[in-house]
Amino acid sequence: MQKVAVFPGSFDPVTRGHESLVIRALSLFDKIYVAVGQNSGKNHFFACEKRVNWLKEVFRGYPSVEVEQYSGLTIDFCRKVGATYILRGLRTSSDFEFERSIGQVNKMIEPGIETIFFLSMPEHTPVNSSIVRDIIRNGGDPSPFIPAGISIREGIE
Repeated sequence: MQKVAVFPGSFDPVTRGHESLVIRALSLFDKIYVAVGQNSGKNHFFACEKRVNWLKEVFRGYPSVEVEQYSGLTIDFCRKVGATYILRGLRTSSDFEFERSIGQVNKMIEPGIETIFFLSMPEHTPVNSSIVRDIIRNGGDPSPFIPAGISIREGIE
């Protein structure tokens, strides 16, 4: 049986932390879906299509990574693609508390799907998409925090 994982998120925008997590997880899974969620409760800075295209570019050289867009419950997307694992990154203890709650609810909904937590690399701990958006909004250079080859300025609406 193939080990299939889903790494869900808004990726608004994708960061080096996101990239690092997926690359580090490749040795554990046969396939990883990077799933761009459509969260109706969020007002996204970048269009979903742009975020999907950036992620496809970031993981172009990794045949076991597939990028898809989805809406609804992550657990339903996992069922759709046959994933039995959900990947989540942890930067801080508050991330853990938030992610633990979601992971436990997912486990109650679908006992066959495990949530796997990856600690961020130390150099990625202070960086998140919100900080990168603030840098962009204020005219700063986001390039140290986003994957190489991604031109964020093109995606600003």
